[in-house]
Amino acid sequence: LAPVKAAVFPLTNKDGLPDIAQALYQNLLSSFRVQYDTSGAIGRRYRRQDEIGTPFCITIDHDSLTDNAATIRDRDTMQQERIQIDRVKAYLLEKLG
Repeated sequence: LAPVKAAVFPLTNKDGLPDIAQALYQNLLSSFRVQYDTSGAIGRRYRRQDEIGTPFCITIDHDSLTDNAATIRDRDTMQQERIQIDRVKAYLLEKLG
């Protein structure tokens, strides 16, 4: 029922993280209503998305530069998983039905 299905966050606004996050965001837009957020600490970004009911938050961090994976946090279980960036869309399609 949540209007926004996922949010994409670069951990910081430097070191190429926003470029990777922005590319993922653009890829997901074709299939989902997604938000991109760079403002404030990562915890506050998660909290804002929790308030509007976004089921999945995707973080691009410094490890993403070397392993080409993102961390996906499930709002309901608070569990986090590392998923290859090129598999994120398929992961969300599976989880969201």
